[in-house]
Amino acid sequence: MRNKKYSLTMPLLLLGWIFLILPAQATDMPYTPLTDFGDNPGALTGFYLPATDGSNVSHPEETSLVVLLHGCIQDGVELANKSGLTSLAIANHFAVLVPQQNYDNNVKGCFNWFSAQDTQIDSGEMLSIKNMITATQHKLGTKQVYVIGLSAGGAMASAALVNYPDLFQAGAVIAGLPYPCADNLIKAISCMKRGPAQSVDELVQYVKSIHPKQAVWPSLSIWTGDSDNVVNANNAQMLAAQWQVLTQSNAQPVVSHESGYSISRWKNGQNNTAIELVTINDFGHGIAVNPDIEHGGKESDFLLKAPISSVNQVITFWGI
Repeated sequence: MRNKKYSLTMPLLLLGWIFLILPAQATDMPYTPLTDFGDNPGALTGFYLPATDGSNVSHPEETSLVVLLHGCIQDGVELANKSGLTSLAIANHFAVLVPQQNYDNNVKGCFNWFSAQDTQIDSGEMLSIKNMITATQHKLGTKQVYVIGLSAGGAMASAALVNYPDLFQAGAVIAGLPYPCADNLIKAISCMKRGPAQSVDELVQYVKSIHPKQAVWPSLSIWTGDSDNVVNANNAQMLAAQWQVLTQSNAQPVVSHESGYSISRWKNGQNNTAIELVTINDFGHGIAVNPDIEHGGKESDFLLKAPISSVNQVITFWGI
């Protein structure tokens, strides 16, 4: 295991407590440890849930894999269970992969989304996550891959989608940030509080410098609360603007105002929704759950009750 534990400085304490979601807890849900997935420079562990028996089992190429990236001081499988993702996976017959951070890498158990060595293509934690995905695909025979991340995990999901656009069918960033937003702790805190220092054009040009010939980009679901005082909602707006340019979608979205939230949708040249931005009224930092609906999740610390369930809506948006 690599020795990359960050010192317990005030900025790190701030970053760690800012991204506090849930305490790590044991779970009795049917997840299996992932072993032998190749190079692991990020020193991560992982767990997976195979797709349950259903109509797609005889056609594994039609079975989807959803990758969940957790927040700081958080057990990823517990998040899958409480958010409603596990029950949705069982009901809809898709597989789940949960990469897990450890405290030797970061004293608060955060994915190091603000560290260049862990977010650049084929480096550190990013390469470990990629290798977990490809190994799980091979093990389970799945083809289409989706990634959803919360908070620090949302920032890491942004980086994964930028680095490996051909690996993912679609993604979801919940209370997260665009990539590249920061490459050190000071910039990370600034980005969280104010939004990216870069312009939309700068964010786009960075991505294009990595993939100058990329023509097709994953669709993206973005979530923010208008009362989030941890990750400024400007991050969600900037992420949507970055993805609008990359996907060559319509400049102006179609906005649907619902009870307690709104959804802005951008359509691409094929008239498909490439981006959705969900803004929840009077909502803080966390993932939305609605215990009143099936698979809507359970209310808990930073799993906040809302008139819409993040995971339920994301799975609907993805069509799996």
